[in-house]
Amino acid sequence: MTPGDRQRVCIIGAGASGMSAAYALSQHPDRFDVTVYDKEGVAGGMATSIALDADKYGAPYINDGVQGCSPAFANTMRMFRMLGFELTEVGMQISFGKGDDFWTNVFPTALTSEFQADIVKFGRVLKVIKRLEVMFTFIPVHAMLKMFRFSTDFGEKMVYPLVALFFGTGNQTPYISCAILERVFMDPSMKLFEFSEKSLLASIPTMLAFPKLHDCYQAWKDDIASRGNVTFKFNHEVSRVVSRTSKSMDGAVQIEYRVVGNGLETDPKLVHFDQIIMAIDADSCLKLLRSEATFFERRVLGNVKYLYDVTVTHNDLAYMKKYYEVQYNPSHNAPLSDKTPDKERRQAEEAFEFASKNFRPLYYTMQYPQDKSKIEMSFDLTHYQPQFRGEKPAGPIDPSDTSGHRHDNLPVPDVARDAQKDDHGQAGTSVRTGQDAQRTAEPPLERHVFQTIFLDRDGSSHLWTADEIDKDKKIHEKWWKQQSHRWQHYAGTVPWMMFINGKRNTHYAGAWSVLNMHELAVTSGFAAAYQLGADYPFKGDENCERLFKLYLALSHGTRMRKEDRNGLWA
Repeated sequence: MTPGDRQRVCIIGAGASGMSAAYALSQHPDRFDVTVYDKEGVAGGMATSIALDADKYGAPYINDGVQGCSPAFANTMRMFRMLGFELTEVGMQISFGKGDDFWTNVFPTALTSEFQADIVKFGRVLKVIKRLEVMFTFIPVHAMLKMFRFSTDFGEKMVYPLVALFFGTGNQTPYISCAILERVFMDPSMKLFEFSEKSLLASIPTMLAFPKLHDCYQAWKDDIASRGNVTFKFNHEVSRVVSRTSKSMDGAVQIEYRVVGNGLETDPKLVHFDQIIMAIDADSCLKLLRSEATFFERRVLGNVKYLYDVTVTHNDLAYMKKYYEVQYNPSHNAPLSDKTPDKERRQAEEAFEFASKNFRPLYYTMQYPQDKSKIEMSFDLTHYQPQFRGEKPAGPIDPSDTSGHRHDNLPVPDVARDAQKDDHGQAGTSVRTGQDAQRTAEPPLERHVFQTIFLDRDGSSHLWTADEIDKDKKIHEKWWKQQSHRWQHYAGTVPWMMFINGKRNTHYAGAWSVLNMHELAVTSGFAAAYQLGADYPFKGDENCERLFKLYLALSHGTRMRKEDRNGLWA
């Protein structure tokens, strides 16, 4: 590459990490010439939207695969807001278990009373894990529970479902690093809720539901492409990385791709680049690298374990009632005795009263009776996603409001302006004959859209109850490939990423490099682009920089550049 030439960068994958890398590189049209390849026809990766019959269910679409995030996910929120989309606040109510195994964060139950001693001890153990995090990174959850002599039932009925639900660890939860437990309660960048000595989870934390992801990613793509130095090639499948150290004047990186789609497939074509960002899952990286993968890459990337899950989107209320606690039942209230302190009694009674009027879970889990370490998960998408209450696809954003980084990327892409129109929230109005806790119209319970996730095909499919869902009430079925957060991941992959990132003109991006979260996917893409010389888009925003700095250190073994730091140790 001669002085003054733009670096030619290939990005494989147009999910959250690939789009973030493309966005950061697009800010420098004089320095980078970027091509993004994705075998699908649209951007988004796992962040997809599918159409619904609005006259039947009360909304014209659902977000499928990715539902929302924590308010701590600053990079995701700022990126969406800049594009003209806003996330919607929802109360994160959870319904764990069924019958005698039921507990929730909405009101104290008999189960939380039974495990009172374990819950108090769990709070102390979280502090120990935080102090000795490096050591506990390599200790699986099931070993930690035995180490501190927690009861088996406490682990199976409370700890495993809690971690599985919010980190997507599924039926591998007993084998994940127990350091994740501390992160979910204490890490400011990943924290989901406060710990409670009485009920494990304190109150009802605020979650953020995503706007229409299809439109958001389309607007993201349009914004990136508007600067002229990024080309998107959808329905283009990279089939092989031929070389990453070629001496060719055309570029060190050579890839082979085919145009696919609509049952058609072209002959393979070869193209050259200077650098490559692999924003795809770890085993897909190895499949493309083939013999090009170094011994170390094969060890680090090959250590990431993937599981296969299937989600069934449906409207089968009878199925939900059979396996989950869908509605408030006072028989589950924690027992109160004459010895219960007055303050505790008053708080419990207030919680019971609140639940009797406002119990509306977003998340559900169920342990299989044959093996209570394995679970099934469900969502009530009608409770979770705001379009079922008449919100427009862009979310609750005022087009004239430019505060809080809204519309930083003026002009707003056309798709974002269209998604901001109030009349788009009217679809399905005739079905919204019920009310939520705030008296906002929503479909009645029998019209709700649920999504049930059946986990770990290879290890748990013999336990699945998917065939019990009424076929006439199934809306959509989709298979997913999910990363396992087993403790080996934090021993054999996470600490070694810095030694393969940036080598042989190759950078890796994806939430799999640390933890399966949309926020980490976004941050990983920014980090890969930053290592190529792009600016961090949100420099100076402390909330955004916090996780970015941690990710740079962990996955790239570096700090922000001298000109981007405030102080010697920043």
